[in-house]
Amino acid sequence: MAQPDKTETPIIFAPKTFQFDKDELDESNLKENPIQLFTQWFDEAKECPTEKLPEAITFSSAELPSGKVSSRVLLFKELDQRGFTIYSNWGTSGKAHDIKTNPYGAINFFWRDLQRQVRIEGTAEYVNRETSERYFNTRPRGSKIGAWSSPQSQVIKSRDQLDKLNKENTERFKDSKDDEIPCPEYWGGLRIVPLMIEFWQGRPSRLHDRFLYTRESENDPWKVERIAP
Repeated sequence: MAQPDKTETPIIFAPKTFQFDKDELDESNLKENPIQLFTQWFDEAKECPTEKLPEAITFSSAELPSGKVSSRVLLFKELDQRGFTIYSNWGTSGKAHDIKTNPYGAINFFWRDLQRQVRIEGTAEYVNRETSERYFNTRPRGSKIGAWSSPQSQVIKSRDQLDKLNKENTERFKDSKDDEIPCPEYWGGLRIVPLMIEFWQGRPSRLHDRFLYTRESENDPWKVERIAP
C-alpha cells in the first residue's frame, strides 16, 4: 500500500484521551459458552439507565471480488443458539449485495457507559420465513408499510418520491388490520452464526482486558484465549 509523502494538516487532531476505569474482566468472569456471557452482558446493558439503546450495533460486510468493506448502524433483534439476527431489506440494499457475494458478516456492540464492547464475526444465513414473519408482526404499522415503500439504498429523485410510495402503500393497506399487513418477500432476517466472539473491557492507559472465543465451525467446541490490547 502506497504511503503519501506529504504530511497533511489535520482538520481534527487528537481529541482529549478518555480513560476507561470502570471495571475489569478476568478468567473468573468467563463462561464455557460465549453466548452465556454475551447474554449476561446484554442484560446488564439493558439494566444500565444510561445505556439508552443497548441493541444498537455496527454491522459490517464486504463485497467480493473488490473486497470493499461497508459498515452501518442497525438494531440487533434476536439471539438464539445459532446466532445473532438482524432484519432488513435483502432485495435492494447494499448489504444484501455484499452478503450475496460474500456470506460473512461482523457485528460490534459498544456500551459506552459500561466501557464494554463485544465483537462478533461469522457466517451469514437467512432465517426461515416463519421467523421473519414472527418478528415482522411485532413492528408498528408505519414500519410495516415503510418496508413495502422503501427501495432501500437505491437512488431516488427526491423525498417526494419516497413519500408518494409510502402514501400509495398506506392506501393499499388501509383496510388491513395491523396483523394482516404481510411481510414482503425481500424483507426478513439475517443470522450471523459466530465463529469468533471477543469480549472487551476498557481499562486505564489503554491496557484493556480482551478475551477471544474462537471455533473452526459451528460444530466445533469454543476455545478461549486472552489477547493483548
